[in-house]
Amino acid sequence: MPKIMHNPDVLWRRETEVTDPVSDDETVAGILFSGGSMLSLNEFALEIWQICDGKTLEELVVSLMPEFDIDEETLRLDIREFLDSLSQKGFIRYE
Repeated sequence: MPKIMHNPDVLWRRETEVTDPVSDDETVAGILFSGGSMLSLNEFALEIWQICDGKTLEELVVSLMPEFDIDEETLRLDIREFLDSLSQKGFIRYE
């Protein structure tokens, strides 16, 4: 199974934004930058981005299963969909 590798030209950062001014609830998100492209990440996507480098899809599923209240097949499909979009945009590659 191929390993996922970050594109070394991608810059990223974690963002904290206030989503509800009354309660000051914060959501953590990330932003990826590469070649003039920017991609905003929700918390789930940011978690995948941070741990995917050098791992396989199955290793990601095993790592993330305990953190999310979701069945394994749905998690696998969600991760694969996100990784496919990152690959199409040149943020990751498979080796």
